[in-house]
Amino acid sequence: MPVWRFAFGDLKLELRLWLEPGANTVYLAYRPDFPKQQQRSLRLRIRLLVNARDHHGNAGPWRFNPVIEPIGSDTLLVSNPPGSGSHSYQLKFQACGATVKPEHTWFENFDLSAERERGLPCRDHHLCVGEYTLPLANGEWRGLTASLEENASPYIDEAMRRFFTHDDGVLARTQIIVPELRESPDWIKQLALAADSFLFTRPLSGNSKGESVIAGFPWFGDWGRDTMIALPGLTLATGRYESARNILQTFARFIDQGMLPNVFPGSGEMPEYNTVDGALWYIEAWRSYVEVTDDWADLRKIFPVLEDIIRWYTKGTRYGIALDTQDGLLKAGGPGMQLTWMDAKVGDWVVTPRTGKAVEINALWYNALEVMAQFAHKLQLSSESYENQSTLTKSGFQRFIIPANGGLYDVLDGPDGDDAALRPNQILAVSLPFSPLSAETRQSVVKLCGKTLLTSNGLRSLASDQPSYTPHYRGGVKERDGAYHQGTVWAWLLGHYALAEFRVTQDVDKALSRLEPIRDHLFDAGLGTVSEIFDAKPPHSPRGAPAQAWSVACVLEAWWRLEREKRKGNYSA
Repeated sequence: MPVWRFAFGDLKLELRLWLEPGANTVYLAYRPDFPKQQQRSLRLRIRLLVNARDHHGNAGPWRFNPVIEPIGSDTLLVSNPPGSGSHSYQLKFQACGATVKPEHTWFENFDLSAERERGLPCRDHHLCVGEYTLPLANGEWRGLTASLEENASPYIDEAMRRFFTHDDGVLARTQIIVPELRESPDWIKQLALAADSFLFTRPLSGNSKGESVIAGFPWFGDWGRDTMIALPGLTLATGRYESARNILQTFARFIDQGMLPNVFPGSGEMPEYNTVDGALWYIEAWRSYVEVTDDWADLRKIFPVLEDIIRWYTKGTRYGIALDTQDGLLKAGGPGMQLTWMDAKVGDWVVTPRTGKAVEINALWYNALEVMAQFAHKLQLSSESYENQSTLTKSGFQRFIIPANGGLYDVLDGPDGDDAALRPNQILAVSLPFSPLSAETRQSVVKLCGKTLLTSNGLRSLASDQPSYTPHYRGGVKERDGAYHQGTVWAWLLGHYALAEFRVTQDVDKALSRLEPIRDHLFDAGLGTVSEIFDAKPPHSPRGAPAQAWSVACVLEAWWRLEREKRKGNYSA
């Protein structure tokens, strides 16, 4: 709950702003504080600016013309009727003890300095629909409610208590189910609360329990790859096992030709399948789920879907994704395609196409084969094909090793040959549960990534001595997308580095210490949550979405897994 404090001479005014958990309702609460011996009559005037547009868009005067209707002295109803050219809604403002005066005045040409810096339209316009006059009493909370819900409560004190009760309940539930979080530091408790904000219900036909994950606020929807990477941290590390199962089952319905949709389809929309790693992360998400829940019954039901993923990837599916039977490695891509997580594209320019055999894709492929062999064995099914294929893939994976620096090629057999660009994708060959590398090579990879890519808040997406390295993420769309994976630091990789370092050093305290700088960041950008990216060059300013699901999830998951190892006293690699 963010707090602002204002001072006017000896008068102090505190403002709090929050959303009602599970509802489309926002509260603004004000509390004055002035010397008790002074008797003052205070009134606060609040103008209501309303808009109706997509979060990527800008409004123009008279593009929407809502009906503004006062109800009594303290309630204002703003309605956008069906057929008005934009989304139909009914927004209700309430403020107990206040009076409201309706208006219909356009405030034009708001200057959006951040949008200008980002090379986007930087003028916006909002409709003033009314003005509240709110009497204030010393030391008491007064405020207003804005809601799309029909029965939203206008009572500020009660709403504030519900908010804190909700947070207390989230933490209490998590600490009961997950022992590692019972004595966790304050910032880990905050990450557990932040994780709660990314989960949402997505009912489907025949499945009212559908759930998914918002990839980030404010710009992203639910993406397949991001959801599966984030799932263990958001749900398993917080004891939300039912949500984990619901998410896995929700996405199972959309797997097609062995592929997971990259962008979850909205109502009436066609799913997009332009991701090579989404389905491989899906298999790893099932492994994580079963590891914690021992839910082999649900795995047995879904196992044919997982088998189908391996089958399609072996024989070939969309976008040139197929197995090279000579070395057991997966290849993918083609002109104009971006299939890995490094997927920036500006017009026809694919910034990091990574066509060929990408290192993290094949680390995920080997991991998936080992997981499937483990699953098949447990379900008393034949595991021979997975074991044989993983043996071939492990042998072929040795082609990635670069003897000169101890690291790994980023891509093999690309259109221009092998790509030795020093990127963090190789860390997944160590951080995933099953690694195709020897202990010596794993150690070399971690050492190289730590020396060249590691920062306090994540790993650089490209080493600073590489020709395409870009130290700052700023400028217009082309400049920012051009820098997105060319040095920019990604927070989600910090958790993977910490896990990888533990696996080669067996030093759990050192690995945990890699995560601690995130505590300071929780005060930097989106309060209490973790940003998507950071500048590659110090001071590593936070950039991108101020709240990103996999940034929160991967740090939280790594801390949870490392804390489990610490409590067991089991430091074996």
